[in-house]
Amino acid sequence: MGNTRLLPFLIILLPASSQAAELNSGWIDLTRHQAGYTALILFTLAYLLVMSEEFTHLRKSKPVILAAGAIWGLIAWQYHTQGLTHAVEIAFRSTLLEFSELFLFLLAAMTYVNAMDERQVFEALRSWLIRKGCSYRLLFWITGILSFFLSPFIDNLTTALVMCAVVLAVGKGNDRFVGLACINIVVAANAGGAFSPFGDLTTLMVWQKGLVDFQSFLLLFIPSVINFSVPAILMNFFVPQAVPPADNETVRLRRGAVTILFLFGCTIATAVSFHSFLHLPPMLGMMTGLGYLQVFGYYLKMTHPQPVSNTYQHGVVGDIVPLDTEADRPFDIFSRLARAEWDTLLFFYGVVLCVGGLGFIGYLALASQAMYVDLGATNANILVGILSAVVDNIPVMFAVLSMNPDMSLGQWLLVTLTAGVGGSLLSIGSAAGVALMGQARGKYTFFTHLKWTPAIALGYAASILSHLWINAETF
Repeated sequence: MGNTRLLPFLIILLPASSQAAELNSGWIDLTRHQAGYTALILFTLAYLLVMSEEFTHLRKSKPVILAAGAIWGLIAWQYHTQGLTHAVEIAFRSTLLEFSELFLFLLAAMTYVNAMDERQVFEALRSWLIRKGCSYRLLFWITGILSFFLSPFIDNLTTALVMCAVVLAVGKGNDRFVGLACINIVVAANAGGAFSPFGDLTTLMVWQKGLVDFQSFLLLFIPSVINFSVPAILMNFFVPQAVPPADNETVRLRRGAVTILFLFGCTIATAVSFHSFLHLPPMLGMMTGLGYLQVFGYYLKMTHPQPVSNTYQHGVVGDIVPLDTEADRPFDIFSRLARAEWDTLLFFYGVVLCVGGLGFIGYLALASQAMYVDLGATNANILVGILSAVVDNIPVMFAVLSMNPDMSLGQWLLVTLTAGVGGSLLSIGSAAGVALMGQARGKYTFFTHLKWTPAIALGYAASILSHLWINAETF
């Protein structure tokens, strides 16, 4: 298996290799071909449009979807001219499978978040926090700390979605607080997910490979705390000290809210159990959990109080008036599915397929090989984190795992840390950041996050240094 993975590198590095050898391998080196260069340009242009969404108002999914189709079309055409009609199809289907798992996982998570929102869970939490007299600054820390400690259990993306919903409810009317709180949530969720196999897809990949055992991930706890706390402390001084407008209104949870919270916990437990004990994709557990919500939604709909009609003295039936419409509206699971952040889901489709196409061309593998050969393990692993801020950390980590460089436990922990928290450097560097740009559109943007990249980079550097010092015996 290892020899097969090295085949693209041998083809690239041996100038004497013939076109026939490439054809026999079922893979063609396009890294120095016009099609490869065009694919890189298309991906770069698409990402520039994503970054400028705040100014162009062009949804981020549109350019990457077009780029994905163009990149795979270019690849397929080059292979078709060489008589390789099925190689690209197989590679594309494999990439599509990766997206499908991510898509279904996110769809289930987003549906639960929307269901909890509709049942007024977040409004009730907002109301409780305001009645407690929490200032914006205290709320900033509460949501950040909760994000850090929830993400190791329910993954960084789901944590970010849940906490952002709370921030949007609490910070209504204060865009500055919402922007800073969202940055804090992204950093905290990514940092918290780095010291748990279930906290991020990259940590899950490393754990599945058997390169780091379950207990060893806990060695990253202190570096993760430092990664979160350094930028949070710096941002703290810019968070408004005011208290959100007080209101004495007590928001009542709608019928079934507590049960939906319980089912969400059961869904996470199912996803973890399916993966840990049955070795099935976590997505299957999440979709099974979505089934829990669908069945319970049916129960809520069937047992919803029937409307009452007003009848006048002369027997004329008036308008039908529902019982307490605002407090106890009927629950419709498909309306919750419709409210999923589809722009974000389609953005992931475009990104995964774009990066998958570039990986099939050979660029990711070529870059990884050059990094570990020329720079050394420590420098390369630090660079992996920086790359993951621009390119999704999943394909970057996949390229590293495919190379399987000979590294110590400390180095594997280092690349796990950097790939997990490096995505916090830019809003587009992690699933959590991308999802929050959609959820808090206009309040949390690429440039809102970019202003605080130096502070986040300081935390990134401090976490790496702390790992090199605290876990020196693992290197």
